[in-house]
Amino acid sequence: MIILGLDPGYAIVGYGVISYQANRFKVLDFGAITTDKDTPFLTRLEQIYDGMNYILDKWKPGSMAVEQLFFNTNSTTAIGVAEARGCCLLAAVQAQVEVVEYTPLQVKQAVTGYGRAEKRQIMEMTRMLLGLDHIPKPDDAADALAVAVCHAHSAGSLASHLKKLGLK
Repeated sequence: MIILGLDPGYAIVGYGVISYQANRFKVLDFGAITTDKDTPFLTRLEQIYDGMNYILDKWKPGSMAVEQLFFNTNSTTAIGVAEARGCCLLAAVQAQVEVVEYTPLQVKQAVTGYGRAEKRQIMEMTRMLLGLDHIPKPDDAADALAVAVCHAHSAGSLASHLKKLGLK
């Protein structure tokens, strides 16, 4: 199963592509789609959409895992991030890729086993689970890989459960 993890934003969209088979992870790619702050906002959204289409076409993931948005302070930033996120979701839907969302608590729990883990703990555990020499940069790519790991653990659990019930 190839999973695309995503950490959306409008300056940086972190992504991580992993393969998860027989309880083994393999990192296929990670990085970021970046846009320049001096570029008109609609052009930035277009760049994000085009970047997502490139990644989706290159890796052809079976699913895309995205962390649910949570903002409690800056509504202007929240709206911009939501619009960029929408471009990413649209690209996935048009590519017929399943989209699954996880709360920050679910990602922390799946990666570290502790729902209140700090960012550094999540990044280090993601690095260890994926067998990487160092924590991926930018941080947005590391976050995206953590979301992909969360989905791998969650999807694996669901698949096993359905198989036991004879539904898969």
